[in-house]
Amino acid sequence: MTDWRKAKLPVFAFLAPATIIYTLFMIYPLIDSIRLSFYSTPSGGEMAFVGFDNYRTILGDPDWSATFWNSFWNNMKFFAVHMLVQNPIGIALAGILSLPQLRFRNTYRTMMIMPTMLSVVIVGFIWQLILSPVWGVGVDILDIFGLKSLFGPWLGKEGSALITLSFISVWQWVGIPLMLIYAALLAIPDDLVDAAIVDGATHFEVFLHIKLPLVLPTVAMVSILTFVGNFNAFDLIYAVKGALAGPNFSTDIMGTLFYRTFFGYQLQLGDPSLGATVASLMFLIILAGVLFYLFAVQRRLARYQL
Repeated sequence: MTDWRKAKLPVFAFLAPATIIYTLFMIYPLIDSIRLSFYSTPSGGEMAFVGFDNYRTILGDPDWSATFWNSFWNNMKFFAVHMLVQNPIGIALAGILSLPQLRFRNTYRTMMIMPTMLSVVIVGFIWQLILSPVWGVGVDILDIFGLKSLFGPWLGKEGSALITLSFISVWQWVGIPLMLIYAALLAIPDDLVDAAIVDGATHFEVFLHIKLPLVLPTVAMVSILTFVGNFNAFDLIYAVKGALAGPNFSTDIMGTLFYRTFFGYQLQLGDPSLGATVASLMFLIILAGVLFYLFAVQRRLARYQL
């Protein structure tokens, strides 16, 4: 028994540093934020346990609930654009890059991944300049294709600001699903592809009927990473529109709502307890999405692989 324990000790010693760091900087702040959401700090008083009152305020108070559900549905729209635009484009580009006869493959791959290396602040500033109706070059680019009449102050309109920011985010991060799916495509044995081509299948048919089904687990993983990333989004909205997420809160998502609630902004005073409540609700939404993926999507993919 002593020998067995001695043999296992190096394993625990190897895992201990990462476990301690992860606990200190991830698990403890998460648990403490949830704990804080059950307390309130009256003016000039000490923290008092209030149970689910903060949650009732966020979800039931007319002023707070309207703001919360507005940010939630904006977050859903933000996620939907990424799912319907970013990931299909990433799959298509990965399929093109995997073609054996494609020349300059490495050059294209580098160009597509470069926007992900840029700071979000720089990306937001550049696109603000491009889309500015005063000095932006966006109208000149559309004029080249005869589409000048379609240009408008997209970042300044309530109906188009969020969609525009979503497309900017897609432009920056499309390289992530591209590279993940491209790596999965490279792992497919060449024998399967060669056999299908010998049987008369085109490259598109090979991709649709052979490659795509084999990389579906990776596509599912990319989808859940997109969900988690979008519901944690904050930086692009803040860099372009500030904490008020204008115009008229039309670009407000849960990340910006949490920032205003916890830290305060302009005339709005910060409330750490309500801010922790918003953060806890964000965590529950993300947890629900991850559990749905694990128990509904991943199980079906596992059966399909078998």
